[in-house]
Amino acid sequence: MLLRQDPEGMEVFMVVRHHQIDFASGALVFPGGKADPQDFDENLLPWLNGQDGDQNMRAIQVSAIREAFEECGVLLAREKGSQELVNAELVATLDQYREPLNSGELSLIEFLQSNQLILACDTLVHFAHWITPEGMPKRFDTHFYLALAPEDQIALHDGYESVDSVWIQPQDALDEAKAGTKTIIFPTLRNIERLANTRTPEASVAAAQATPVIPILPWTEKRDDGMYVCIPTDAGYAVCEEKIPGRP
Repeated sequence: MLLRQDPEGMEVFMVVRHHQIDFASGALVFPGGKADPQDFDENLLPWLNGQDGDQNMRAIQVSAIREAFEECGVLLAREKGSQELVNAELVATLDQYREPLNSGELSLIEFLQSNQLILACDTLVHFAHWITPEGMPKRFDTHFYLALAPEDQIALHDGYESVDSVWIQPQDALDEAKAGTKTIIFPTLRNIERLANTRTPEASVAAAQATPVIPILPWTEKRDDGMYVCIPTDAGYAVCEEKIPGRP
């Protein structure tokens, strides 16, 4: 969840999923993807900064940074020996590696070693943890992170997994979802609502740092007026249930 401050308010970067992807096709989502086996490689340790001590969480941090670069061209990394995040000029020269990384032609560690880059895991703030309900044909165990977008880097969809992108204020995203002009799935909506409670990226980060991350496992309930998807009322979200639209 990349954040930036616009003169009119805080914005979050979102992409539109390709219509041929089987999960959340056509929906407005945050950039992301799944952890690869290479993300768990302990040989990556010298090429990480501020990583989580737990191997699984460390791999998810690595995955989040790698996927952000592959999917929208934003690289949260530093040149070896530097305290500053890589600038837009350097990222432009690294753009050629996005597709080889995505296809598996180039490994992450090869990319980091050849360019002497350190992944800035310390820029990630754990925001939420959602797990797909039991009984679903395809399940996900998803962690959401906040990060302040580097001011001079340009975020742009990749044209493969995502076909469009937008910087949008959280409340505007909620309004468009309510109006039906944007498709946003239940977990994404709930996390956008949390973002809408703060006015600046820094305030969002501070709020996330002060809020324990509780795993959210939604469930469905059949009621007289239809099916509902629900989450625990003490999970920290303002909306804890939503009616599932009926199918024709």
